[in-house]
Amino acid sequence: MVLTAIVFSVLLVAAYTVIHPPITPLMLIRPIEGIFSGEFVGIDRDWKNYEDISPHVFRAVISSEDGKFMKHNGFDWKAIDRARRVNAMRKGKKLIGASTISMQTAKNVFLWPGRNYVRKALEAYFTVLIEAVWGKKRILEIYVNSIEWGDGIYGIEAASQEFFKKPASDLTKQEAALLASVLPNPRKWSPAKPSPYIKKRARSIQGRMNGVSIPK
Repeated sequence: MVLTAIVFSVLLVAAYTVIHPPITPLMLIRPIEGIFSGEFVGIDRDWKNYEDISPHVFRAVISSEDGKFMKHNGFDWKAIDRARRVNAMRKGKKLIGASTISMQTAKNVFLWPGRNYVRKALEAYFTVLIEAVWGKKRILEIYVNSIEWGDGIYGIEAASQEFFKKPASDLTKQEAALLASVLPNPRKWSPAKPSPYIKKRARSIQGRMNGVSIPK
């Protein structure tokens, strides 16, 4: 059974090198949550290929979420160790994370939300797989097309149309930074109506974007 699961997971990851992931677990979970809360929302998502997305978007999310994306093998071990030490001293307080874009992509595409050890182990497993099979360009393409950017809004094209009324290919550096700035909590913050905190965060992201390299 374990061998079957491993073979299936490898084949699925391999298939996603050429097939776009049609849906993610979170896209299924949110509508179910909405039914029980009485605030049902649909799924707004429109896949765009890597070449049809403004390069500013990739530089912005790397600056915001994973500055070492182009250098690591899926795991930022220094950030993980730092988070472990900081969290050990923050008992009862909100924990900080150290997930790379690769780890977030593995989680978003293949796994359910949560923090238990089984899910974390599977996240690490899928991270190794996608780094080996997809490579950085495909990881980044799937990442920006799959992440949640608001209630019922998934992927960069839907977010760009919702907040800036334009295709993702036309996003400016400032707009990309604003979109990236809300990623820690996209259901709380809006890039179209940024709070002072989000404006400050976006300026910081924008200031780091020039030095960011992206896959060709």
